[in-house]
Amino acid sequence: MRYASFLVCLLLAACASLEQQPGPARPVGEAFHLSGRVAVKYGNEAASGSISWEHESNGDDLLFSSPLGQGIAHIVRRDGLVSLTTSDQKVYQASDVESLTEKVLGWRLPLAGLPDWVRGRAAAGAPAQTTLDGSQRLAQLRQSGWQVDFLAYDDATGLPARLRLSREDVEIRLAIDQWRGAP
Repeated sequence: MRYASFLVCLLLAACASLEQQPGPARPVGEAFHLSGRVAVKYGNEAASGSISWEHESNGDDLLFSSPLGQGIAHIVRRDGLVSLTTSDQKVYQASDVESLTEKVLGWRLPLAGLPDWVRGRAAAGAPAQTTLDGSQRLAQLRQSGWQVDFLAYDDATGLPARLRLSREDVEIRLAIDQWRGAP
């Protein structure tokens, strides 16, 4: 009877959220490029289109385009400064992406944790709660005020293929179609 109780507790513990402490810093040089589709719901608004993202250790270059391929927003982060160029060529600047995208686009883009989240791991340096799937991959992550649901993984690469990020009244769905250079 004790053995059966132990197995039930072990099984329940395996399904429960794990508290993860901040990990060591990630190695520098984990550059990647991804492209895919994105849909954003914020308040009573919604938008969708494509994303092309070039990530390097010293910066990011993201292009959000309409379903017809027209650039909607171009975000560049370099040396602690972020600029966002809109489709009408207005340029906005700030020190962080979340406040800049909220001010200009109406929703927050969590670029601080996103490079790790799209690779199926918690970001270093911030506490996280994680839930694993049957293959010991992230199924859900709560970190820095965001909930990230890993909806599908690519069988060939083992990397996330579809994610849903949510926080307060913002939901971002990301479908990654192509990876280049990801670990």
